[in-house]
Amino acid sequence: MPTETFEFQVEARQLLQLMIHSVYSNKDVFLRELVSNASDALDKLRLAALKDDAPGADVSDLHIEIDIDKDARTLTVRDNGIGMSYDEVTRLIGTIANSGTAKFLQELREAKDAAGADGLIGQFGVGFYSSFMVADEVTLVTRRAGETQGTRWTSRGEGTYTLETVDQAPQGTAVTLHLKPADSENQLHDYTSTWKIKEIVKRYSDFITWPIRLTPEGGDGDKAEPETLNSMKALWARPRDEVSDDEYHELYKHISHDWRDPLETIRLQAEGTFEYQALLFLPSHAPHDLFTQNYRRGVQLYVKRVFIMDDCEELLPPYLRFVKGVVDAQDLSLNVSREILQQDRHIRMMQRRLTKKVLATVKDLMTQAPDRYATFWREFGSVLKEGLVTDFENRDAILAASSFASTHDAEQPTTLKQYVERMKDGQDAIYFMTGGSRQAIENSPHMEAFRAKGIEVLLLTDPVDEVWVDAVGEFEGKRLRSVAKGEIDLGGDEDGKPDAEKEKQGEEYAALLGWMTEHLGEDIKEVRLSSRLTVSPACVVSDAGDLTPALENMYRAMGQEVPKAKRILELNPEHQLVKALKRAYTEREDRSELTETAELLHALAVLAEGGRPKEPSRFVKLVADRLERTL
Repeated sequence: MPTETFEFQVEARQLLQLMIHSVYSNKDVFLRELVSNASDALDKLRLAALKDDAPGADVSDLHIEIDIDKDARTLTVRDNGIGMSYDEVTRLIGTIANSGTAKFLQELREAKDAAGADGLIGQFGVGFYSSFMVADEVTLVTRRAGETQGTRWTSRGEGTYTLETVDQAPQGTAVTLHLKPADSENQLHDYTSTWKIKEIVKRYSDFITWPIRLTPEGGDGDKAEPETLNSMKALWARPRDEVSDDEYHELYKHISHDWRDPLETIRLQAEGTFEYQALLFLPSHAPHDLFTQNYRRGVQLYVKRVFIMDDCEELLPPYLRFVKGVVDAQDLSLNVSREILQQDRHIRMMQRRLTKKVLATVKDLMTQAPDRYATFWREFGSVLKEGLVTDFENRDAILAASSFASTHDAEQPTTLKQYVERMKDGQDAIYFMTGGSRQAIENSPHMEAFRAKGIEVLLLTDPVDEVWVDAVGEFEGKRLRSVAKGEIDLGGDEDGKPDAEKEKQGEEYAALLGWMTEHLGEDIKEVRLSSRLTVSPACVVSDAGDLTPALENMYRAMGQEVPKAKRILELNPEHQLVKALKRAYTEREDRSELTETAELLHALAVLAEGGRPKEPSRFVKLVADRLERTL
């Protein structure tokens, strides 16, 4: 096949330009990324060989080789792993087919400093492109294990690349960088220097389980004997006092392709009838695609130091999908499949233990490292709360590790336990309200009586909050109760109005309430007097057992059709507008205008909670007519 020239996908071209022209504080990252890619290729080949999916593949001496040519100023990173086919090279190298690419590029452009830009390399599989930070031209030669023909890919990072087939390519992948001249001012080191390559590999890749061999040039231009640069010791198997935090952090970065240090490192060693070791990490930042369907979750599974599976979903529940790390089991089969894992009782035991360990670690962060806990909760709290719905066994542990915004403190969140300790005498429920933002909830009419009486309310703004509060139901014998559902009795009116007076007020308003219920019956279930309003004229509430509008919309977005529940309109009998409406209803025989007033009152209540009137154009017309009459 002749050499063909292709243009990069638009996003790939933009990324290349950013890589080449932006200033990075640490260009050494390119070698870490190439070695990491090579290690992944070797893992995949060994796994394929175990499953007999790579006929004819040579797995006798799997390794990574770094080759330096000082005269030609080239650096080659070579592996004899799984390799790529022609189509795979086209798909994987010419494009960036990952969700969130546009946001990634925007963040890369907007990074305020070099460290911030560095922190974005490694995400979305863009490690290969970091080669162009140090090279004028990159050549990739690869042959997929089991195939006879290879592929050569070449580019100068200027918007195009060439592809051609080659007959004599060895199994695996070789990436050759035609290096730029060293430039100390721009932190561009001499990557033909043996000591520099050794330093980078030792710092970033010492834990890689495959030998990384350096083949430097001898004094007379001949190649010297290859030297293995890495120790290949599994960090999770080494005593804690023999491993530095930096080494743990580099392992995390290798596994997660995240440039930031992890927030917390979790070690676990189980002994007895079923032995395994785990090294888990809590990230410090949520990935862009955490809530997308294609997000790859799970930790790496090893059996007796042999890599078995990337992203093993069976080891942690979905609500801990952000956790990264390694689990090394002693008693599993080397050819274990996902189907077997789903049924294996040892795997279920491991999942229970790992889950409890992660939740206990988060709880410890809450009490011992509040700043780091605050970071964790900001990034992953909404994901962790999914477990309140799906994991009954660990619900108490999740609640103990959870915190919520509340009216008690504008800055500091609260736990449910702290809320209960502060409850007023006679208060029998934990009150909460859901909404789109703290500001929207605090300005809601539903909050007025609670604010007036100084009763604390939890302010829940995540979509999952609509679901878990019903699933949990209570905490330490106290019901979780929405301030926007059902009738609220806060122990009498603020002015101490006796029951007899309230009963008389109910009788006075009975005719108006019945008339409004009849005329608004298409949209509401009932009109009644409110005990939760002190300032606003009206609000709409859901019946105690009904779904909230937000929850209805959530179910519909998931394709589940649910009947629309009619809501209740509550009126504030102390508001001048409501008093005037009752007076007009009593005095007038022609109530056609009052029908419009009732419509407007209902629409205003819907607007006050962030909804929209059923017929916005009619609402605008009614308001315009009323304004015209006042002029």
